[in-house]
Amino acid sequence: MKQTIEDNAFVELTYRIVDQKTGDVLTTVEFPLGYVHGSQAVLDPRVMAELEGKKPGDRISVPIDCTDLYGTRDESLVFTDAIENVPDEYREVGMRILMQNDQGQTKSFLVTRMDDKTLTIDGNHPLCERQVVFELEVLSVREATDEEIMAGGQVDRGPDLGGLPTQPI
Repeated sequence: MKQTIEDNAFVELTYRIVDQKTGDVLTTVEFPLGYVHGSQAVLDPRVMAELEGKKPGDRISVPIDCTDLYGTRDESLVFTDAIENVPDEYREVGMRILMQNDQGQTKSFLVTRMDDKTLTIDGNHPLCERQVVFELEVLSVREATDEEIMAGGQVDRGPDLGGLPTQPI
Protein backbone atom coordinates (compact mmCIF):
# COMPACT_ATOMS: atom_id res chain seq x y z
CA MET A 1 0.00 0.00 0.00
CA LYS A 2 1.43 3.37 -1.02
CA GLN A 3 2.02 5.75 1.85
CA THR A 4 4.05 8.31 -0.08
CA ILE A 5 3.00 10.45 -3.00
CA GLU A 6 4.24 9.02 -6.28
CA ASP A 7 2.75 8.28 -9.68
CA ASN A 8 -0.58 6.42 -9.52
CA ALA A 9 -1.13 7.24 -5.84
CA PHE A 10 -4.57 8.56 -4.93
CA VAL A 11 -3.98 11.68 -2.82
CA GLU A 12 -6.34 13.77 -0.71
CA LEU A 13 -5.21 17.17 0.50
CA THR A 14 -6.39 20.57 1.58
CA TYR A 15 -4.72 23.85 0.77
CA ARG A 16 -4.87 27.57 1.04
CA ILE A 17 -3.33 30.37 -0.97
CA VAL A 18 -1.73 33.23 0.97
CA ASP A 19 -0.66 36.59 -0.48
CA GLN A 20 3.07 36.94 0.30
CA LYS A 21 2.91 40.73 0.51
CA THR A 22 -0.09 41.15 2.82
CA GLY A 23 -0.36 37.74 4.50
CA ASP A 24 -4.04 37.67 3.55
CA VAL A 25 -5.57 34.25 2.90
CA LEU A 26 -6.94 34.51 -0.66
CA THR A 27 -8.39 31.02 -1.07
CA THR A 28 -9.04 28.15 1.31
CA VAL A 29 -9.94 24.63 0.19
CA GLU A 30 -11.00 22.84 3.35
CA PHE A 31 -12.83 19.92 1.76
CA PRO A 32 -10.43 17.20 0.60
CA LEU A 33 -9.22 17.62 -2.96
CA GLY A 34 -8.66 14.12 -4.34
CA TYR A 35 -6.63 13.27 -7.43
CA VAL A 36 -4.37 10.60 -8.92
CA HIS A 37 -0.78 11.82 -8.78
CA GLY A 38 1.00 11.74 -12.13
CA SER A 39 -2.16 11.35 -14.21
CA GLN A 40 -3.85 14.66 -13.54
CA ALA A 41 -2.26 18.07 -12.99
CA VAL A 42 -4.75 19.61 -10.55
CA LEU A 43 -2.33 22.27 -9.31
CA ASP A 44 0.66 24.15 -10.70
CA PRO A 45 3.48 21.76 -11.76
CA ARG A 46 5.80 23.32 -9.14
CA VAL A 47 3.30 22.40 -6.43
CA MET A 48 2.85 18.90 -7.84
CA ALA A 49 6.65 18.39 -7.88
CA GLU A 50 6.91 19.46 -4.22
CA LEU A 51 4.25 16.91 -3.28
CA GLU A 52 6.39 14.00 -4.60
CA GLY A 53 7.47 11.75 -1.71
CA LYS A 54 5.21 13.39 0.88
CA LYS A 55 3.13 11.36 3.36
CA PRO A 56 -0.16 11.85 5.21
CA GLY A 57 0.25 14.60 7.79
CA ASP A 58 3.01 16.38 5.84
CA ARG A 59 2.59 20.11 5.25
CA ILE A 60 4.38 22.07 2.56
CA SER A 61 4.58 25.69 1.45
CA VAL A 62 5.34 26.52 -2.17
CA PRO A 63 5.89 30.14 -3.28
CA ILE A 64 4.46 30.95 -6.72
CA ASP A 65 4.77 34.06 -8.88
CA CYS A 66 1.30 34.19 -10.41
CA THR A 67 2.57 36.33 -13.29
CA ASP A 68 4.01 33.05 -14.62
CA LEU A 69 0.55 31.47 -14.45
CA TYR A 70 -1.81 34.28 -15.43
CA GLY A 71 0.35 36.93 -17.08
CA THR A 72 0.44 40.63 -16.39
CA ARG A 73 -2.58 42.74 -15.63
CA ASP A 74 -4.45 44.03 -18.72
CA GLU A 75 -6.37 47.21 -17.94
CA SER A 76 -8.36 46.84 -21.19
CA LEU A 77 -10.22 43.98 -19.41
CA VAL A 78 -11.60 46.34 -16.74
CA PHE A 79 -14.97 47.97 -17.48
CA THR A 80 -17.08 50.39 -15.45
CA ASP A 81 -20.68 51.04 -16.44
CA ALA A 82 -23.71 52.82 -15.03
CA ILE A 83 -25.49 50.59 -12.51
CA GLU A 84 -28.82 50.92 -14.37
CA ASN A 85 -27.23 49.17 -17.40
CA VAL A 86 -26.43 46.09 -15.32
CA PRO A 87 -29.09 43.41 -14.64
CA ASP A 88 -30.01 43.07 -10.95
CA GLU A 89 -28.63 39.51 -10.70
CA TYR A 90 -25.09 40.79 -11.43
CA ARG A 91 -25.11 43.61 -8.88
CA GLU A 92 -22.96 41.95 -6.24
CA VAL A 93 -19.22 42.27 -5.60
CA GLY A 94 -17.62 38.85 -6.15
CA MET A 95 -20.21 37.75 -8.73
CA ARG A 96 -18.75 35.96 -11.78
CA ILE A 97 -20.15 36.93 -15.16
CA LEU A 98 -19.47 34.87 -18.29
CA MET A 99 -19.42 37.13 -21.36
CA GLN A 100 -19.13 36.33 -25.06
CA ASN A 101 -17.49 38.47 -27.77
CA ASP A 102 -18.50 38.84 -31.43
CA GLN A 103 -16.37 35.82 -32.39
CA GLY A 104 -18.18 33.55 -29.91
CA GLN A 105 -15.27 33.39 -27.45
CA THR A 106 -16.24 33.44 -23.78
CA LYS A 107 -14.41 35.03 -20.87
CA SER A 108 -15.14 35.17 -17.18
CA PHE A 109 -15.34 38.58 -15.49
CA LEU A 110 -15.56 39.35 -11.79
CA VAL A 111 -17.58 42.17 -10.27
CA THR A 112 -14.91 44.03 -8.28
CA ARG A 113 -16.55 47.33 -7.30
CA MET A 114 -20.03 48.73 -7.00
CA ASP A 115 -21.59 51.90 -5.67
CA ASP A 116 -24.94 53.67 -6.10
CA LYS A 117 -24.07 54.82 -9.62
CA THR A 118 -21.52 52.41 -11.18
CA LEU A 119 -20.41 48.79 -11.33
CA THR A 120 -16.91 47.61 -12.32
CA ILE A 121 -16.04 44.20 -13.75
CA ASP A 122 -12.54 42.81 -14.28
CA GLY A 123 -11.53 40.08 -16.73
CA ASN A 124 -8.05 39.66 -15.27
CA HIS A 125 -7.46 36.60 -13.13
CA PRO A 126 -7.71 37.69 -9.47
CA LEU A 127 -4.20 36.33 -8.80
CA CYS A 128 -2.40 37.90 -11.78
CA GLU A 129 0.81 39.70 -10.79
CA ARG A 130 0.57 38.46 -7.19
CA GLN A 131 3.23 36.61 -5.25
CA VAL A 132 1.50 33.84 -3.32
CA VAL A 133 2.30 30.81 -1.20
CA PHE A 134 0.40 27.55 -1.62
CA GLU A 135 0.17 25.95 1.82
CA LEU A 136 -0.89 22.32 1.56
CA GLU A 137 -1.60 19.50 4.00
CA VAL A 138 -1.58 15.90 2.82
CA LEU A 139 -4.53 14.07 4.38
CA SER A 140 -4.26 10.61 2.85
CA VAL A 141 -2.27 8.63 0.29
CA ARG A 142 -3.19 5.21 -1.06
CA GLU A 143 -2.77 3.18 -4.20
CA ALA A 144 -5.23 4.31 -6.84
CA THR A 145 -7.56 1.80 -8.44
CA ASP A 146 -7.33 1.15 -12.18
CA GLU A 147 -10.62 3.04 -12.60
CA GLU A 148 -9.25 6.05 -10.72
CA ILE A 149 -6.04 6.03 -12.77
CA MET A 150 -8.06 6.07 -16.00
CA ALA A 151 -10.39 8.80 -14.68
CA GLY A 152 -7.61 10.86 -13.07
CA GLY A 153 -9.47 10.96 -9.76
CA GLN A 154 -11.89 9.23 -7.46
CA VAL A 155 -14.72 7.36 -9.14
CA ASP A 156 -18.13 7.73 -7.52
CA ARG A 157 -19.47 4.25 -7.00
CA GLY A 158 -22.81 5.33 -5.57
CA PRO A 159 -24.27 4.22 -2.26
CA ASP A 160 -23.61 0.79 -0.75
CA LEU A 161 -26.97 -0.94 -1.05
CA GLY A 162 -25.92 -3.94 1.02
CA GLY A 163 -26.41 -6.51 -1.74
CA LEU A 164 -29.67 -5.11 -3.07
CA PRO A 165 -29.92 -5.15 -6.86
CA THR A 166 -28.81 -1.93 -8.57
CA GLN A 167 -30.84 -2.53 -11.71
CA PRO A 168 -34.62 -2.07 -11.82
CA ILE A 169 -36.44 -5.35 -11.33
